[in-house]
Amino acid sequence: MENSLKSKFVHLHVHTAYSLLDGSARISKLIDKVKELGMDSIAITDHGCMFGVIDFYKEAVKKGIKPILGCEVYVTKGNYTEKDLNRERGQFHLVLLAENQEGYANLMKIVSEGYVRGFYYKPRVDHSLLRKYSKGIIALSACLGGEVQHHLLNGEYNEAKKISNIYNDIFGQDNFYLELQDHGMKEQKLVNQHLIKLSRETNIPLVATNDIHYINKEDAKVHDVLLCIQTGRTVEEENRMKFPTDEFYLKSYDEMKSLFPNIDEAIENTVKIAERCNVKLDFETLHLPEYELPEGYTNSQYFRELCYEGLKRRYEVITDEIKERLEFEINTIENMGYIDYFLIVWDFIKYAKDNGIMVGPGRGSAAGSIVSYVLGIIDIDPLKYGLLFERFLNPERVSMPDIDIDFCYERREEVIDYVVRKYGKDRVAQIATFGTMAARGSIRDVGRAINMPYGEVDSISKQIPIELGMTIEKALEMNKALKDIYDSDEKVRELIDLAKAVEGLPRHTSTHAAGVVISKKPVTEYVPLSRNNDCITTQFTMTELEELGLLKMDFLGLRTLTVIRDAIRLVEENYDIKVDFSNSNYDDPNVYKMFSKGDTLGIFQFESAGMRQVLKELKPTGFENIVAANSLYRPGPMSQIPRYIENKNNPSAIKYIHEKLEPILNVTYGCMVYQEQVMQIVRDIGGFSMGRSDLVRRAMGKKKMDVMEQERQHFIYGKTNEKGEMEIPGAMKNGVDEKVANKIYDEMIDFAKYAFNKSHSAAYAVVAYQTAWLKCYYPVEFMAALITSVMGNTNSVSLYIQECKRLGIEVLPPDINESNRKFTVSNGKIRFGLAAVKNVGNSAIDAIVKEREENGKYKSFMDFCKRIESNALNKRMVESLIKSGAFDSLKYKRAQLLAVYEKVIDGVNQDRKRNVQGQFSLFDSMNMSDNTSFNLDSLPDVKEFPEKTILAMEKEMTGIYITGHPLSSYEKELREVSSTTTIEINEANESEEVNHHDLKLKDGSRIIIGGIISKKQNKITKNNNMMCFITLEDLYGSIEVIVFPQTYEKYNKYLVEDSIVVISGRLSISEEEGSRTIISESIKPMVKGEKKKLYIKISKNEPTELLDRIKKVLTQYRGSVPVYVYIEKNKSTIVAERDYWIDVKNEELFKSLENILTKDCIKVC
Repeated sequence: MENSLKSKFVHLHVHTAYSLLDGSARISKLIDKVKELGMDSIAITDHGCMFGVIDFYKEAVKKGIKPILGCEVYVTKGNYTEKDLNRERGQFHLVLLAENQEGYANLMKIVSEGYVRGFYYKPRVDHSLLRKYSKGIIALSACLGGEVQHHLLNGEYNEAKKISNIYNDIFGQDNFYLELQDHGMKEQKLVNQHLIKLSRETNIPLVATNDIHYINKEDAKVHDVLLCIQTGRTVEEENRMKFPTDEFYLKSYDEMKSLFPNIDEAIENTVKIAERCNVKLDFETLHLPEYELPEGYTNSQYFRELCYEGLKRRYEVITDEIKERLEFEINTIENMGYIDYFLIVWDFIKYAKDNGIMVGPGRGSAAGSIVSYVLGIIDIDPLKYGLLFERFLNPERVSMPDIDIDFCYERREEVIDYVVRKYGKDRVAQIATFGTMAARGSIRDVGRAINMPYGEVDSISKQIPIELGMTIEKALEMNKALKDIYDSDEKVRELIDLAKAVEGLPRHTSTHAAGVVISKKPVTEYVPLSRNNDCITTQFTMTELEELGLLKMDFLGLRTLTVIRDAIRLVEENYDIKVDFSNSNYDDPNVYKMFSKGDTLGIFQFESAGMRQVLKELKPTGFENIVAANSLYRPGPMSQIPRYIENKNNPSAIKYIHEKLEPILNVTYGCMVYQEQVMQIVRDIGGFSMGRSDLVRRAMGKKKMDVMEQERQHFIYGKTNEKGEMEIPGAMKNGVDEKVANKIYDEMIDFAKYAFNKSHSAAYAVVAYQTAWLKCYYPVEFMAALITSVMGNTNSVSLYIQECKRLGIEVLPPDINESNRKFTVSNGKIRFGLAAVKNVGNSAIDAIVKEREENGKYKSFMDFCKRIESNALNKRMVESLIKSGAFDSLKYKRAQLLAVYEKVIDGVNQDRKRNVQGQFSLFDSMNMSDNTSFNLDSLPDVKEFPEKTILAMEKEMTGIYITGHPLSSYEKELREVSSTTTIEINEANESEEVNHHDLKLKDGSRIIIGGIISKKQNKITKNNNMMCFITLEDLYGSIEVIVFPQTYEKYNKYLVEDSIVVISGRLSISEEEGSRTIISESIKPMVKGEKKKLYIKISKNEPTELLDRIKKVLTQYRGSVPVYVYIEKNKSTIVAERDYWIDVKNEELFKSLENILTKDCIKVC
């Protein structure tokens, strides 16, 4: 990138925020500051990485600044691939700058090697690696941490001279510079004198730099806080990592000149180096791998042949409409150069299906493509459901197609492994993603760093609403209480100001859950690589990879596909019926009856409490209804749900602004629901091409006001081209009044920002329907597969076992003669899987099942111990099986087996050794040598454990109670006293969806919940007060409860393990982990007894909107007392939902109600 430089000085040693937690310079502000200082070039040299290079390059170019791409690498004296226990040998710094394209390519290879093969605390390189990839690179000797400076500091001048000459030899004359820095440190002043001397003696040039870690001098404090966050220390601590001065900022030419007044060459060389560094990144060329074709084919011929073969399989009757759509898509894909892309996707999906790996019916906008349908990439007919190809691939907007694929989550890696084998290990990598410092997290991190009391920090952080896109600044505008404390409390202001300064900065890297990049050449030819644990990833994000023309795929593991696969397998095993959804019309009325009842626990995308309520009101009767429900049940479009339901159930309520909207909106009862409908309206009424309609849809979705207003004119009045030819006719020419056209456009703008992609909703509705069909017709098999899929989550297992109970399905405990690895079905009952028992590993399970299948069931405990190979038989595993009840069917008491199992296993192992040596059996003298002789009479006569102990053992080994529940006899009382359950609490935690009711549990919500204390952990506070953490379990799951000192002192007598209590308090939600706890305010023992009720009467003369005011009051005083509302006008009684139950002990409730109603209309009895 040649340009005429005007700068007198260029900064060549610069750390941005991508020197994670060691740089606070945001790239956009950094470039702005460079312009402000009159400089027109700057380098990026983050620690050991190139994470920020693309962002830096684009921002610099956009603002007319020349980007110099580099990295400050870590150099080890030894071999960079060896893990040297002496870490000091691997911490020398060296700045590398890419002079040209070859240098940039070599820089990527050096940085990649440092991570992939050299990582040991830091990504390390060595001299031999630098020599191998030295061409096109300019090196600077770095800071006091550089190898040359290290030896100078130690008084080893000759060694420093030797190292200088080695680097000069590696990179070549005038490609290695000795770096002068002055941040006000005496060590630097000393080293600089030696560097100047070295330069004269070796003819190695000097260069002046400032080791930039932040932009302005006043940002030093923010940077110091970042270092504390990185190291887990506080700013008050003395012996910690800390920069010695506040001079590590972006200095002006005058400031740099004043630091080195007599060394003009060091200043001038910065400009010379900048002039030499000219790297241009290519954002135009695609680097798609080429699909290996059968002999005699071009890619176009093979692609077309596959499409037409698939067309015959998919359609019995091939109409002209189908052919035209296919030809249009084939030609578009060919013209845009994406044939190989589709062949690659077709190939790995074919591999998955050929190898029995479950593949989802589709995902995202790819479901709008008939090519994807006939190739078997998706399994939903886009023509049948009005899905649009241009929403997926727009010929008027050149961008890479994006096909995301769902696979069975157990076998997803097999597909990735196939791709690696086919295209080469060096051409496939997973993708990095960055975790950033969110609003609440920033406050918590900074609070720890400045050593502010946890309680204060927690209280302030919880003033930040948990909403998508929330920032501290927005929270200050929205929350008056937060703004007031910010304005009045200096310490809080410091906390929030520092948090705002670090908010949004990258905090760490991780591996994208599904993203994989496949390249034409080795990945390191295009991007640097990194390492996250054992996973090799790109250093650039998914978006940046696409911009560089690389092929990105999402290989997603979807748990529900594994559930469907396992359920189908169980159905085949039990009924010899092969379930095949490939030809389903998704129209079974019994399935929709189930949806209409809200009986959708366990159904993909439809199991949250809010969604189940929507389904009860909606009463779906067909596939389009569940597609729409899935689209509407999201933040934003939720406001359309009542209208959609009303119009469905009352067609006479449907009103169209213009008759031309009816054929587009009739499928959604006059409501705009999908992005595709916006596109169709723009096309059919405004006369736009479908490709341009997609561009309008995108502008509306991204709120690009200037583009939207320009397109409004075209939509209404049309558009002519430069030759005066009509390009867009406009709505008025199509017979739509100007005023009506404006109204239509306004409605589109209002809804487009929330509208959802119908292709994605339809594809996921297919998965939902399949799970619902299985639950409807094969509930036992479906529930067994569902529980297997959540074995690691005890709350979910408990929830689904409760659902089995509701459905009348018995869940049997684990059994060594019946259980397999997963949950299975036997005679209409579900049998616990052995994999759900703690301490029973997969190899042990395989040994147990294999031996049983080959040689029959185990006849006794002794028989079991003698038949299982010694490498699979261990005491911990056997103890866990006994405690879980796996030997109960052999008629032993668990107490008996626990009394002897260790001796039996020892005896079996000794007997095996003796048999090997030809000696007699130890068990001959014990009358136990016969497999069947170890019977009840041979065991000690001990009493069986009480039921409470047995249940506790089951809970210990499986995470849940199996043969009973300590709360079973309290089920009615729990239902009456609790305002919520652990299902509702934990469900909201796991779902990204937002409840459409305004009563959703939020951070700080008041709740009452009953349950059993299963665990108690006391803790002494800093003030020497006692508090505790307890685990409370109800019938569905568990939750942690925090009992602070004041509450502990008052209610400690009830805080006993195995006590059944009722806890009132507030819900606390952690933004970082999403975990939920209850902050207790009162704890009382559960008491059986008659339940009170609140009765409210609304007289004839009262307005019906009074009910809304009453509801608002009720939600402020939530509790465990049911509410009944009698409406005199229509003589009806409403039983309020649990969300409106109240706390009758709260006097404020009655005062508030009496402000609305007369006293005689309110009664508790």
